[in-house]
Amino acid sequence: MKKSITLIIAFFFVITAGFSQNTPDWGKWNDLIGNWTGEGNGKPGQGSGSVNFSFDLDQKILVRKNHAEFPATATAPKVVHDDLMIIYPDFSGQPTSAVYFDNEGHTINYVVTYTTNSIVLTSVQIKDVPVFRLTYTLLEPGLVNTKFEMSQDGKNFMTYVEGKSMKTK
Repeated sequence: MKKSITLIIAFFFVITAGFSQNTPDWGKWNDLIGNWTGEGNGKPGQGSGSVNFSFDLDQKILVRKNHAEFPATATAPKVVHDDLMIIYPDFSGQPTSAVYFDNEGHTINYVVTYTTNSIVLTSVQIKDVPVFRLTYTLLEPGLVNTKFEMSQDGKNFMTYVEGKSMKTK
């Protein structure tokens, strides 16, 4: 009986090791790790905010926490926006997906692609729902441009908000 249990446990570890994912390749994300502050403008108006990128779960996922504030204007109340995004790899170890949640109740599933100096997150297309695109472009070490866009057809994107952030640590 004891021998059977030992064999079952050993078999379990062999099987799960065979299905484990590769170590994530965070190379394109490394420049974003840390704390950032910035300013931008767009549909909600002129605003400022902060964002933090940090690893979690033994560097298996990357967590982005964002806070933005747009002051009240003569025609609109103050807007405070908080969100959380988890970037995670596929079985090859490439960070190819992300899931986003915010204090307005939105959940967005993103597909991640890369260019030479940009990381582009495009939402999974859902019938009758706008397509969202979030792009981080490294302008120089410690300076990044962030652009959030929307599209009704997934082809013609309009900028909703855009701004520059500086790394603080």
